[in-house]
Amino acid sequence: MMGNAVHTSGQLLTLRVLSQLLTYPRAEMVAAVPEMEAVLAQDKRLNAALRASLNPLLERLEQDDLYTLQETYVALFDRTRRLSLHLFEHVHGESRDRGQAMVDLAALYEKGGLFVAANELPDYLPLFLEFLSTRPWDEAHNLLKDVSHILEQLEQRLVEHGSDYAAIYSVLRTLAGETLSVPKIHAGSVQAPAPDFEALDKEWEETVVTFGPGDAMDGCSVDRFRTQLRAARRDVRQPAS
Repeated sequence: MMGNAVHTSGQLLTLRVLSQLLTYPRAEMVAAVPEMEAVLAQDKRLNAALRASLNPLLERLEQDDLYTLQETYVALFDRTRRLSLHLFEHVHGESRDRGQAMVDLAALYEKGGLFVAANELPDYLPLFLEFLSTRPWDEAHNLLKDVSHILEQLEQRLVEHGSDYAAIYSVLRTLAGETLSVPKIHAGSVQAPAPDFEALDKEWEETVVTFGPGDAMDGCSVDRFRTQLRAARRDVRQPAS
């Protein structure tokens, strides 16, 4: 029992590390990279090749100028909507459904003791991972598995960009129970090419989110939210050609 508890704890700590790695680079986060590496090294679910795939990102965080790190991050995740860190950005469907999923996810967080700040959407991936890191492993694993189809699309797009952030999604999908090969990122190609923002924005024009009437906050459960995520599998947007 003790060995299993330690193993589970390691997986949850890994989720917390990956959450931090997907946030906007700040000095305190960069300073914590050695601690993150120690956590990842202790997670028995991650084989040597998978851990090694994270090394280029970890090394870049330690070695590059902070401004350069921040500029690369913004170019990838804030200006390129097809790489957005908001999960429901990548799911089609009626706007009411999307809004309801947001409400249900926020309610799920609150039931778990996590209250979302007013300036953050509940489907922000680092926030989602932070929440999972506070839950029992079985619950965290199942929720992670239910978003793995979105993670797969994001990983593929980051590989196309030659970004070392792609390795984070490989690790997440492995923790979700998938068996996959480590993505091959071209050496030295760690920054996103300048995208055509106007064309991307036109293709990814945002759907208005409507929060309809009803008992959205009542009866919210893990099962209900997981049902919504499974239903969304057929709606994940395909990469732009």
